[in-house]
Parts: sequence; structure tokens; C-alpha cells
Amino acid sequence: MFEWGDNRRFNSYTGYIKRKFGSRVQKLTIDAGFTCPNRDGTIGRGGCTYCNNNSFNPSYCQPEKSIKQQLDEGIEFHSFRYRRVEKFLAYFQAYSNTYAKLDRLKELYGEALSHPKITGLVIGTRPDCVDDTILNYLAELSASYYISVEYGVESCNNTTLERINRGHSFEKSVWAINKTAKRGLNVGAHFILGLPGETESDLIKQIAQINQLPLTTIKFHQLQIVKDTLMARDYAKNPDAFKFFTQDEYLALLVSIVERLNPKIVIERFTGEASPTTLIAPKWSKLRADQLLIKLEKLLEDYDTWQGKLYKA
Repeated sequence: MFEWGDNRRFNSYTGYIKRKFGSRVQKLTIDAGFTCPNRDGTIGRGGCTYCNNNSFNPSYCQPEKSIKQQLDEGIEFHSFRYRRVEKFLAYFQAYSNTYAKLDRLKELYGEALSHPKITGLVIGTRPDCVDDTILNYLAELSASYYISVEYGVESCNNTTLERINRGHSFEKSVWAINKTAKRGLNVGAHFILGLPGETESDLIKQIAQINQLPLTTIKFHQLQIVKDTLMARDYAKNPDAFKFFTQDEYLALLVSIVERLNPKIVIERFTGEASPTTLIAPKWSKLRADQLLIKLEKLLEDYDTWQGKLYKA
């Protein structure tokens, strides 16, 4: 029905992976013990105001374990739900996973790629943690493996980035994304919807800027305040300074975003799920991400709209 070869009204990550590999491929999250220049004093200390990686990491992800052990435990963890999956991507997720010397990166990435069931890498990082040397090495790996570099962009608004102590500008993200894409690497970007000071109108307008980026994939994530963060402290002092979307408002916002988004960009995620033990706000219903996706797809159908319907090149 649509140009992606299935009946979904958006360019889904599941469909993209099946087109790319011919079957389902599951990500396995890894915590390789990286830190961040916004935490160790290189750029700043304390990190981004919203950041607590432990609120999203699976239980098997512990940096004191070897890469191989985390992968083996990840495969076992997912085996009950995805019994037929034979291929996996090693997802270096926690903090900035290019923030080390090249020799160290080669050691860590090489250990992951030596696993017989790993067919590629997804590397989460910051746009200020890559350079020509690292990107050239990743381009070499991409000749034999699937390699994706996923940048935390979070917002196109520099005032917002300063407010959340991100430590880099939107222009730096544009620079890194372009540098990465020019080497033929897959490029992902992550955006948080609902950051302090940003309105629904702001979030819809920034899609025009996103559409200009050479992205392979994109992730959207509603703002969630979790424990042990600077934002949690600010929220405790002045909760009225934060405005959260209700679940229905957020789904309606996603419809407006999807129909304006370049249809070539693969949408990997619409929502985030922080651990219930760390989540402070917003406290939505207990619907999981897959259940929210069903509601979103129903809205797209009800409105007879789809990804790119209002897209203008």
C-alpha cells in the first residue's frame, strides 16, 4: 500500500530491518563502561539535566562484565520472546560510546564483532565525540558489517540545549551527522519531545530542520523525569515549571510529526520506557510502548494520514 512495502503508515524500523537483512535482527544492549565529556569535566560536570542511563539499561548490562558475557546473557534474555532470531546487533548504548582512544574502541568493537551471532554494531554517542579518525575506522568496518552511529541531538533549539546542559549546539549535531553520512555509514538521531520551554508548535516546526539531515533512522522519546538527575531536583523545587503532554496529547503530536517527516527516514521509536522504580513524571497509564504504538497506528488510520503526507522537500 505504501512505499515501504508493507501496510504500515510509517517507515518502521521493523520493516527496514527485514528489508535490510531478510529476517528479524534483535539489538543487544551493552554497557562498555564509557563515560561522557559532559560528566568528567572535559566539557562539564553533572551531565545533561535529564540523564540517568541506569533508568533504561536492561539488568544484564553491567560494565564489570565482558562484552561477550553481556552479549551471551542478552541472547538468553531475549530467547524466550524472539526464539527464531539468529542475528543480533551489538548496541553500545550507555553514555558516549566513541569517547575513548581508537585502540580502545577497536578492542571493544572487535570483541563484539567476534561473537558468532553478531552481524553489526549500533553505537550511541554525542556529536562532539567523533572525529575523522574514528569515522574512517567505522567506515572500514562497514565494508563487512552493518554499522550505525546514533547521535543524541535531543533538540534543534540551542536555547533548549543550553537549558538542559547538553554541552553542544545543534550545529555540532549537523556537522557530525553530515560527516558520518558522507562515509556511507548509517546515521541515527535521538530527539526528546517536551523539554522545558518547548511548545507543541516548536516541536512540529523543527521537523523541517530534521528533514534536511541525511538520517537513516530517528528515535522520538517523550520527556521523562527520572530519579538521581538534575532535572529531578529542579522538578522537586518547582513542579509548575514543567508542562507534560498527556498520553492523548502526545499521540496527537506524533501524528502531526509523522505526516511532516521525510518518508525516507526510518522511525525506530516513538516513546521511551523508564524503569517504574526510577520514573518520577509523567505518570501515564500502564500501557507499554507496543500498546501505545497500536493506538498511534489507529489514529493514523482514523485520520487517513501517513508519514510524509505533508512533507515538502
